[in-house]
Amino acid sequence: MPLRDLADPHHLPALDRRYALDRPALGLGAGDPSPRILLLYGSLRERSYSRLCIEEAARLLRFFGCETRIFDPMTLPLPDQHAGDDHPAVHELRELSMWSEGQVWCSPERHGQITGIMKLQIDHLPLSMGGMRPTQGRTLAVMQVSAGSQSFNSVNTLRVLGRWMRMVTIPNQSSVAKAFNEFDDAGRMRPSSYYDRIVDVMEELVRFTILLRPHTAQLVDRYSERKEAGVPIDAATDLSSISTAPQS
Repeated sequence: MPLRDLADPHHLPALDRRYALDRPALGLGAGDPSPRILLLYGSLRERSYSRLCIEEAARLLRFFGCETRIFDPMTLPLPDQHAGDDHPAVHELRELSMWSEGQVWCSPERHGQITGIMKLQIDHLPLSMGGMRPTQGRTLAVMQVSAGSQSFNSVNTLRVLGRWMRMVTIPNQSSVAKAFNEFDDAGRMRPSSYYDRIVDVMEELVRFTILLRPHTAQLVDRYSERKEAGVPIDAATDLSSISTAPQS
């Protein structure tokens, strides 16, 4: 199965718990059931820094009370390969996207852009699938890792893709420069301002996911889609036409 196991899911050596909220969205809306977050990374290297960042993010999300799934893109076919849509990994990715309420995307920056592995995963997510929409209305956090100095090319591209996929991309983001310096031999991120920013981003993702949860259906309701589906407004249940202006 293309799901990646998360080692030591509750071990957070770089997190200073004196300053950490275990429920950052408390008071913003219903926290039950746990927010469901899908995490994608953009490198197949054995020591993939985008994957290591995603694993750190997943641990933090679990600390914040979320349910997480990390997709392993190792076996994904190219979108135009024969029977690509019928591939088990493609089915798994799409099912996970349907399952999710929010997502985290992290790509290395390669030649000034996201990697082909990152784009491959997004390309396998259709805007519409059997009347369902695997990405529309879901929250999204974007991150990147760089081998050199800090850059924002990849996160900017991921924001464009998130908008194209009709997702609600949160304002905060993470860009880890010289990522090879930021992880120990066990693959755990060292305490740093880069780690702190990932904590910030995951806190914000949880908050936005909880805030949007009761309004998702309304936020993704589109005139063009109602028209295409032939679903007219039901005057008996439509409250939007009721005026709230004071009567003179």
